[in-house]
Amino acid sequence: MMRAVTARANSNIALIKYWGKADAVLNLPTTSSLSLTLDHTWTTTTVAFDGGQGDADAVTINGTVPTGTARERVVRFLDLVRERAGVTRRATVASTSTVPLAAGLASSAAGFAALAAAASRAAGMDLDERSLSRLARRGSGSATRSIFGGLVQWHAGDDDASSYAEPVACAVDVAMVVIMLSNARKSVSSTEAMRRTLDTSPLYPAWVSHSREDLDSALAAARAGDLPRLGEVAEGNALGMHAAMIAARPGIIYWLPDTVAALHAVRALREEGLPAWATIDAGPNVKVLTSGSQAEEVAARLRERLPGATVSVRRPGAGVQIDAGEAGAREDAS
Repeated sequence: MMRAVTARANSNIALIKYWGKADAVLNLPTTSSLSLTLDHTWTTTTVAFDGGQGDADAVTINGTVPTGTARERVVRFLDLVRERAGVTRRATVASTSTVPLAAGLASSAAGFAALAAAASRAAGMDLDERSLSRLARRGSGSATRSIFGGLVQWHAGDDDASSYAEPVACAVDVAMVVIMLSNARKSVSSTEAMRRTLDTSPLYPAWVSHSREDLDSALAAARAGDLPRLGEVAEGNALGMHAAMIAARPGIIYWLPDTVAALHAVRALREEGLPAWATIDAGPNVKVLTSGSQAEEVAARLRERLPGATVSVRRPGAGVQIDAGEAGAREDAS
């Protein structure tokens, strides 16, 4: 008899961004990317192929029943798992997250990484890490990276088999300071914003071309323990992505006035000698790459400069974990 399986996964923040799909069905990106998995950003998901509710999957997210696109994405992913595992029964899915949804904090990365791990195991599959990474990608592109802890590279690839993530060596003592400026849901979904940027922005081809150089530079900096170089490349890559989005027709502007204020605050700290480089995903909130030893000082200085913001320190986190009570489960796939 198939059992309920619980898995959890952390969000990740890209230092070299994923923005744009070469294949929307397989979620193949136009560029490879590099991310840092963060601690204490869990999404926990339990899945059981127990017949669901009538002839439908029973899904709850943070205690509520999703509708529309949010539900469709989960059901479509469960259908993929059923097809691969030879399972026909509907499922019951319950998911809770410690990070706000649709706020530019990679909630979907953690969500689909946890769903991939729990659903595949509940369906009787025993996937290795690379295969699990490929499966998670089908739910949300960035979920492929949340299978692993620490610094992670996602190889863009050109088909399902060659597009996967893997951990990479990092000689830098890194941490991330998260500046929460708004919990509001973004007005344009990442999927729509990617499509519009790719299709209409005159700056997008140049960003894609330069992103390949950024990735090589970031990997070299990580291997060499060169935090200033890693930070410089990451900040430039993020600002370039948003420039391409702003130049789309019509333009996509996730930034709020507080976002600009945060960017100036980060730059001011850097000019004062602190290691601090900003990155922004599809939302208004700013993340700051810094050193592990000075992260608390950077956070404290940002709280002084940005009194209305919620500022917290996040250190490198673990990869996906499956409930140790489930027989035969890997306790930690990081």
